[in-house]
Amino acid sequence: MVRLSRTIVRAVRTRDTDGRDRRYRPTMVASTGPDGRPLTVALADDHPVVRAGLRTLLEADDSVRVVAEFEDLPRTVTGVPTVKPDALVLDLVMAGQSSLDAIPGLLTGTPGLRIVVLTMQEDPGFAREALRLGASGYVLKDAAADELLLALRTIMRGATYLHPTLGAQMAVLEAASSPLTDREIQVLRLLAEGHTNAEISRRLYLSLRTVEAHRGQLRTKLGLHTRAELSSYAREHGLVR
Repeated sequence: MVRLSRTIVRAVRTRDTDGRDRRYRPTMVASTGPDGRPLTVALADDHPVVRAGLRTLLEADDSVRVVAEFEDLPRTVTGVPTVKPDALVLDLVMAGQSSLDAIPGLLTGTPGLRIVVLTMQEDPGFAREALRLGASGYVLKDAAADELLLALRTIMRGATYLHPTLGAQMAVLEAASSPLTDREIQVLRLLAEGHTNAEISRRLYLSLRTVEAHRGQLRTKLGLHTRAELSSYAREHGLVR
């Protein structure tokens, strides 16, 4: 199956004379806009080749029209209300700046806007926070090439789209005796990857005592007691590969 990240890079090399991509024509047709017109989409990503590839991928579908591109968060915040697209494909991090906190303002400034976060971040905590702040979809750049179009089609009919693997992880983690916090999920993942408490402390900028407290909460909530049990749980539920 062709992956979205590879398709983005290849697509910029396969445009014909009218600017349309023929080699990577998607098989999934996205929804049209609210009044039957083409769905208008804005792209926000700090990498020009990614924006070019996304434009080619999306506009290979006749019912989608890319109306704007933004290279950083400030331009996105000021430009989206002016363009008023139906949907915004938003990179999670641009120029080292998180886009999450901008989501509520973007939605307020452009009534009816729907946002799909497109990212390399596979952490369920980021997906949960994006949806909590108002995003309608969360797609990984390593997803199947058709998945972004599927996400757009899904959110335009008022539903939420979440990358299937992340959705499964979130469901399992929230089914624990008490839901795990995002920080506990991060600690659990690092434990499963073999990091010591001291290494986790440095990576997450936490005190050693705080890391130990999180481990204690994980043992209590999951009913598991050893590092091996915690690591096995994380692997079984897709938190580490």
